[in-house]
Amino acid sequence: MARDPRTAWRLDVALDRPWLEVRLPGPLRCLSWAPAGGGFVTAARVLWREVRDADLTEDLDAPAWLRKELAARGAEGAVGLLTSRNVARYRLAEAEVDGVRAACCATVGLTNAERVGRRRAAAADAWGTINLVCATDATLTEAAQVEALSVAVQARTAAVTEAGHVMETGVATGTGTDCIVLACPPGAMPYAGTHTAVGEAVGRAVWDAVGAGVAEWMATGGAE
Repeated sequence: MARDPRTAWRLDVALDRPWLEVRLPGPLRCLSWAPAGGGFVTAARVLWREVRDADLTEDLDAPAWLRKELAARGAEGAVGLLTSRNVARYRLAEAEVDGVRAACCATVGLTNAERVGRRRAAAADAWGTINLVCATDATLTEAAQVEALSVAVQARTAAVTEAGHVMETGVATGTGTDCIVLACPPGAMPYAGTHTAVGEAVGRAVWDAVGAGVAEWMATGGAE
């Protein structure tokens, strides 16, 4: 892949609570299970909408509400995420491995923490979550992008597990409402596992950003 070494591959972040806007290095193919703009989409922005736990009532159609909020902000084509975490607590990390670059922005809340395979009883007032976007300049096939997303999930889990947040069901591995966005230019690179440069770069950027967010959340008890 030919690159201009003077061109930084990083995320441009704009904070305007209750919004956090992450501008990608350009229009990229994004893959996620986001409540707005999920699946494979092309987008240049990922937006977080901060909400209060009390706003997320059982009868609320959260995806429809978020789409309306994005439209009102003029961001219909963006990927949209929801969190009750103070979005000013976002964390950024970058990594480069063998010329492949990745950048991650994450917000971390663990009030809704879960141990995979051992779910807890639902709590109506617990909507803390981990939301992140990781963008890489590796030009991946769709299949390789799925693999890169799986690496980002692994890195999220590793960062949370290593922090040792213990619950009645065991050590937390994430939360029940985490959302991860993996963005890249479309291309022909067929692999993105942990044994590849792109897998290492994605994993390191996500691990660093989530790890910093988890450390802060645990040190402050989730305080604003």
